[in-house]
Amino acid sequence: MKTNPASWSRGRLIAVIAAGFVLLLLVGVGVYGLITGPRQTNDPSPDPTPTVTAPGESEPSTSGPPRVIPSHDPDAFARNVVEALFAWDTGSGLMPLDYSAAILEVGDPSGTEQAGLASDIAAYLPSREAWIELRQYATTQHLVIDDSFVPEAWDQAVEQAQPGQLPPGATAVTIEGTRHREGVWNGEPVTSEHSVSFTVFLACPPPAPQFRTGLCHVLRLSQLDNPLR
Repeated sequence: MKTNPASWSRGRLIAVIAAGFVLLLLVGVGVYGLITGPRQTNDPSPDPTPTVTAPGESEPSTSGPPRVIPSHDPDAFARNVVEALFAWDTGSGLMPLDYSAAILEVGDPSGTEQAGLASDIAAYLPSREAWIELRQYATTQHLVIDDSFVPEAWDQAVEQAQPGQLPPGATAVTIEGTRHREGVWNGEPVTSEHSVSFTVFLACPPPAPQFRTGLCHVLRLSQLDNPLR
């Protein structure tokens, strides 16, 4: 029996757009770093990756990645962080590292959790190779948040933490939502949806110069689909 090439190609596109979902489930952080401390690693940091324009695509857009809106409110800030984290466009001319930088800008001002946060963010974004593949189909992504709450397990974590182990104003917000990806094949839209859940660890300390006048900052992200409950 012969296979229709158009049908096969369309099926391949859907598989490519959804492939990141499976990869993100397999590649996770595993530890949160806040209670157990920063992770130790001997792996060198990756070199910065230049922006690459795939053959045949239009010139890159001059717009940058989504910025995290500052807030003093933990729940509002957590939502702002994840909306920026999940909102990307492969046709923007940017690369995953550009989107990572936008989140790191609102990271731990002390620098203690920055290395761990960078690793966490990388697990949520496509690899450079996957990004270039997705760019061929003008793939974009965004997150629709269904619920956000402070998990009960966080209270237990705070009780077990040693004095001074958690930064001032530390808390956790678990996010539940639906991740949407859209692409284009032969002028026709192709979409994919996937339910996700995870926890954002953040701190909203009292006003002080070293704490950015009380604004919240993100500390770490849990493994995707392995949130605190």
